[in-house]
Amino acid sequence: MLGKFFKKPDGDMGGRVPPGQALTTRFPVLTYGPTPRIEPNNVEIRVWGLAEETRFTWDDLMAMPQTTHTYDIHCVTHWSKFDTAWTGVTVPELMKRVTLKPGATHVMIHSYGGYTTNLSLEDFVRDLNLLAHTFDGAPLETDHGGPMRLVVPHLYFWKSAKWISGLEFMPHDEPGFWERNGYHLRGDPFKEERYDDD
Repeated sequence: MLGKFFKKPDGDMGGRVPPGQALTTRFPVLTYGPTPRIEPNNVEIRVWGLAEETRFTWDDLMAMPQTTHTYDIHCVTHWSKFDTAWTGVTVPELMKRVTLKPGATHVMIHSYGGYTTNLSLEDFVRDLNLLAHTFDGAPLETDHGGPMRLVVPHLYFWKSAKWISGLEFMPHDEPGFWERNGYHLRGDPFKEERYDDD
């Protein structure tokens, strides 16, 4: 039984619903471990690895052009939520200020609290990806990754790391937290890349 907040979609609804997903009007909170509580003025994103080391403060990020995107999001735990609106700095905008070194092919996303997840540069540097601080017109709640999280809407939502604190550029792929614990290295919801044997 899906419950009153979840429903089976009518087909794929024009290609919007990945296989195995139910639609929700809620925004479930799923977090492993304690929830970090960071004040916006303490947010800092460190860049290192195969990139010139630098840091972006909250003020640095707020001074960059801000973009709002509306898109569907999909969780590996089988829920999808349509038409979510996020505001923040696009990853390509941030990357204009990052100097990569030769050989960088992947990035490990680091979060306050120790969470990590991996992305290829191809998946990371997409126009729709955001460092988001606002959800549906309001400051992003702490439980949902506030004051700032990564949003990568084309992959399962565990790739959209909450409480982002760092970008470590790497010469090859490496598993992050959930990937080391059995999740797929990439996580395409339309291919049902949920677990490492998928």
